[in-house]
Amino acid sequence: MSSNSPWGSPGGGSGGNGNGQRPPPGGGGPWGGGPGGPFSGRPGPGGSGPLPDLDQLIRRIQAFIRSIIGGGRGPGSRFTGGRGLSLLGLAIILLWLASGIYRVDPDEQGVVLRFGAFSYTTPPGLNYHLPWPIEAALTPAVTRINRIEIGYRSGGPQTGNGVPEESLMLTGDENIIDINFAVFWKISNAVDYLFNTRYPDVIVKAVAESSMREVIGRTPIQPALTELRGQIATDVQRQTQQVLDNYRTGVEITGVQLQGVNPPAEVVESFLDVQRANTDAERVRNEAESYRNDIVPRARGDSARIVAEGQGAKQASIAQATGQTQRFLSVLKQYELAKDVTLRRMYIETMQEILTRTPALVVDDKLKGLVPFLPLTPPNPAPRPAAPAPAQGPQR
Repeated sequence: MSSNSPWGSPGGGSGGNGNGQRPPPGGGGPWGGGPGGPFSGRPGPGGSGPLPDLDQLIRRIQAFIRSIIGGGRGPGSRFTGGRGLSLLGLAIILLWLASGIYRVDPDEQGVVLRFGAFSYTTPPGLNYHLPWPIEAALTPAVTRINRIEIGYRSGGPQTGNGVPEESLMLTGDENIIDINFAVFWKISNAVDYLFNTRYPDVIVKAVAESSMREVIGRTPIQPALTELRGQIATDVQRQTQQVLDNYRTGVEITGVQLQGVNPPAEVVESFLDVQRANTDAERVRNEAESYRNDIVPRARGDSARIVAEGQGAKQASIAQATGQTQRFLSVLKQYELAKDVTLRRMYIETMQEILTRTPALVVDDKLKGLVPFLPLTPPNPAPRPAAPAPAQGPQR
C-alpha cells in the first residue's frame, strides 16, 4: 500500500520513489535543493506548488529529528542514512565552533595560545578564540594575593607547627636565630608567569628564604631581635623582587611580614636573662644621662657666673685704683703750685673727716675733781666699704 511521505513525495517503503528505487543524490529531500524539493523554490516532478508554510516546515523538522534518533529507516521515512550522518557532522561542527566561547572573571586575564604559542591577551568578560586544537585560552588570576609561609605552617608558630629546617638561620655575629615570616605575592605579567615559570610557589619560596638568610647573615642578633625588624623585612622584599625580575617570572612581591623573631628554644631562658640584664643596663645608663644633663648645665652656669663676678671685681678695682691715682696726681699738681694753701687745705679736710667720725664731749671747766672720760667703743663706727649696707625701710 502506498502512502504519502512527510516530505511530499509519493511512494512506499524506506527511501522508495513509488517503484521501490531510491531517489538520486541531490533529489528532493528535507534539505535538498533538487527539483521538487521543499526548499528548491520552484515546482518539480515530485512537487506541484511553492514552499510549504511554517507549520508544515516545523513538522518536517521534527520528523527529521525523530528519524535521526530512531535510526532513519522507518517504514514511512524517506531520509537516507548518509544524509543523517551529514547533519550529525554539521551539529558536531557547530558544537566545536561554539567551544571557543570562554569567560574571563574580573580578577583574571585571558591569555590565548595558538598552536601552543602565545598569541594575544583578552580582558575580563566573554571572549572567543578559535576552537581546539587551533587555539586555547588560559585565565590566570592576576589580582589575587597569594601567601607563602616560611618557617611555619598555617596555625602559627604558637601551635607547634614550626619548620626548623626553614626557620633556623645564622646571624652576622655567629648566633642562631629562629625566624618565621610570610611572603605575599601576585601575578604582574601573565605571559611571563605562564611561560617562564613551572612552579611559581616553589620559586618564590626558595628565593625569599635565600634572601632572608643573606640579610640575617650580615645582621647581628641583638638588632635583628629589636629595632631592625622592619628594615629586615624591607631588604628581603627588595632583594627577592630583584631576583624574580632577573628571571622574568612575572611575579610581584607585595609584602614580607615577620611573624616571629626569637632565639632557639634551647637557649631562650639564658637569652631572656641576657635581655633583662641589657634592659637594666640601659635603664641605669639613661638615669646617668639624665643626671649628667641636669648637673652639667648648672655647673656651667655657676662657672660662668663666678667668672663674670671676678671680671666685674677686677674692673672695679682697676677703676678705683685709677681714680685714686688721678686724684693723687691732681693734688700733687696743686701742691707744687701752692704749697701753703694746699697743706692748709689738706689739714682742714683731714680734721673735718676725723671730727665727723668722733663724738663731741662738752665738759664744764668749773667742775673740780672730774674723772677723765675714755670712750673705748665709738658710738657710731664707720661702715665697712666692702660690705654693702642692707636696705632699710623708712624711719619713724
